[in-house]
Amino acid sequence: MRILYVSQYFPPEVCVPASRVYELSREWVRLGHEVSVLTAFANHPSGVLAESDRGVLFRRETIDDIDVFRTWLYAVPNRGVAKRMVSYASFMASAVLFGGGRVRAFRPDVVIATSPQLLCACAGYHIARSLRVPFVFEVRDIWPEAVLAVEAMGDNFLIRTLKGVARFLYSRSHLIVTVGDGYRRRIHELYDVPPERIHVVPNGVDAKLFTPVNGDGGARREFGWDDRFVVLHVGNLGMAHGLDTVLCAAKELASDSQFLFVFVGEGVEKPRLKNLAAQWRLPNVRFIDQQPHDRIPRFYAACDVGLAVVRENSFFRELIPAKMFEVMAMGKPLLLAVDGEARKIVEASGAGVFVPPGNAVAMADAVRRLSSIGGALQDMGGAGRKYALERFDRAVLAEKYINALDGVLPHV
Repeated sequence: MRILYVSQYFPPEVCVPASRVYELSREWVRLGHEVSVLTAFANHPSGVLAESDRGVLFRRETIDDIDVFRTWLYAVPNRGVAKRMVSYASFMASAVLFGGGRVRAFRPDVVIATSPQLLCACAGYHIARSLRVPFVFEVRDIWPEAVLAVEAMGDNFLIRTLKGVARFLYSRSHLIVTVGDGYRRRIHELYDVPPERIHVVPNGVDAKLFTPVNGDGGARREFGWDDRFVVLHVGNLGMAHGLDTVLCAAKELASDSQFLFVFVGEGVEKPRLKNLAAQWRLPNVRFIDQQPHDRIPRFYAACDVGLAVVRENSFFRELIPAKMFEVMAMGKPLLLAVDGEARKIVEASGAGVFVPPGNAVAMADAVRRLSSIGGALQDMGGAGRKYALERFDRAVLAEKYINALDGVLPHV
């Protein structure tokens, strides 16, 4: 099968969509398929292009036998709605104008386009239609409803327009792939899409990269964590995550020097969170710049507990944070402040502890409790890794995705 995957994000960018697209594509190549990725020049989240990419409209390269087509976009930092929408639109136009013609020689059997953001999916639809091949709409988050949930903007003309775009894409796709059963139900309820047209391929983890190691290889000493009990959050510091709760929990524990909360990554909320930690004079909070994806396991190996958290909102009950699976695969216990689908996974696996989103006191109490249970932490971590390998290994999920694609191709 020849697969064209359209995604605004791709390595060396470090984010969930980049990892998903790269790891699935790599596994599909391993299975004998031909894969091309149409993407933008790397700039997320800083909005800064590499010197070699500035002023370049198009470039073709090969990464792990994946044929990668990079096309121009208006690069902006990951903050501010208006400029980001312009950036999204620029990638859509560039992908169609510069990329669409270049991929014709590849002659894909199917085009997959991943969203967020919706305009990326529009580009994929246009390319699939022009090539007369099936269009697969991959929904990793339900836009624009997720934008409303984080209060990035009100229910205005732009939101109503995006709802129309989403409805169009749902109606014109040959197959919809989403990341959880909760999202499948929500798409059906919001857009009246028949459930049989929606296939679930969850986010997962590269189980070969995220694997437990003996000791931490000197990472604790390097990071200055010493013998403290480290609670680690890795990834985007965004509006959806409700990370104020973590700082409030750190404030509750500030008088006990054994506890340390570490944030690794970037995001629109990072400057505000750093200012808040400084304002509260929290000695037990540290921020570390974004790291290359292949360096993240070293941080997990050195921590005691991994953290996954979102703000309190009923919309997020369907959310399953991808970082959960990295924590679990590393054999580390998970402290989860996400209710709904994610909570079911943690409770079914025994991989960690749930606390209600937005409840800093409960989070602080959970950290105290976890720090006191000794070997039971290892038991949680082991249970989590076993569960992650059985259900969320990216190699297995790649085969599941191919089976879904095989099902749609003969009917078109």
